Amino acid sequence: MFAYILEEGCGQAIGWQRVKTWEPGQGLLWLHLDYADEGAKRWLVEESGIDDVSCAALMAVETRPRVVAAADTLLLILRGINFNPGADPEDMVAVRMWFDEHRIISMRHRRVMAMDDINRTIEAEKGPLSSGDFLVMAASKLTDRMADVIGDIDDGVDELEDTVLTEESHELRPRLANLRRQTISMRRYISPQRDVLARLQNERVSWLNELDRVRIREIAERTARFVDDLDSARDRAAITQEELNSHLSEQMNKTMYVLSIVAAIFLPLGLITGLLGINVGGIPGTENQFAFAYVSILLVVFALVQYVLFKRKKWI
Repeated sequence: MFAYILEEGCGQAIGWQRVKTWEPGQGLLWLHLDYADEGAKRWLVEESGIDDVSCAALMAVETRPRVVAAADTLLLILRGINFNPGADPEDMVAVRMWFDEHRIISMRHRRVMAMDDINRTIEAEKGPLSSGDFLVMAASKLTDRMADVIGDIDDGVDELEDTVLTEESHELRPRLANLRRQTISMRRYISPQRDVLARLQNERVSWLNELDRVRIREIAERTARFVDDLDSARDRAAITQEELNSHLSEQMNKTMYVLSIVAAIFLPLGLITGLLGINVGGIPGTENQFAFAYVSILLVVFALVQYVLFKRKKWI
């Protein structure tokens, strides 16, 4: 994707030919590669000099956050928010990085905005000064971009809590389900990343100085707070779901109660009209022209008596 030789925060963009002739004394080398590209794979396996285990980890399709230190080299895999067009933010993208004192190799397939941010800092002559500084900068920018998304999740939960009793349930339930899915999915990746960053500050590699370790500790603590925020958002969303279900159940109970009262009032009235409507001889009032009026008045009076009785028993 791009490659630089870095010195004092400035970077000289180079191509493959210069990469192949690079020597450690020329400056800090950073290569950013697409692990799905066959040429990048071939160079990594045949010419990079990196051990087979690290090569396999850098080119793996499915990864989880991890850190492995060996012989003053460091393999680091982190996740970042997916800001690619049409993608869901919780579908986090992986960036794989391999470090030694003089060389940095980062790999991705989908675009990682944090790497583009570092690219821009180099173009502005404010780039990393060392491998340790690059590591801290990459972890920091990945973490910074999480903050806005997790803040939006927290705001979404606040909004749902405020509207759970006023908004229509058919509009609220899909939003709540989507928020819970997003929270659970993000926590799945950020939680192990918190553990990786906590371990990273204790890895014994000579090119990580004390200041780098302090900065990594701060990033690890920020990531731990993000996990706590996601846990809080998940729990609050679950409580909101329970409150919504309780509200729907209460509405259903009220509806069934009203229907029961209506049925209780009209059931005896229906019994009377049913008896008068049977097709057998002896029905009283068949020859009386005022019989229908009498029956109607009787039904109204009966209904009023029932209403008064229900009112006294505080059923309505």
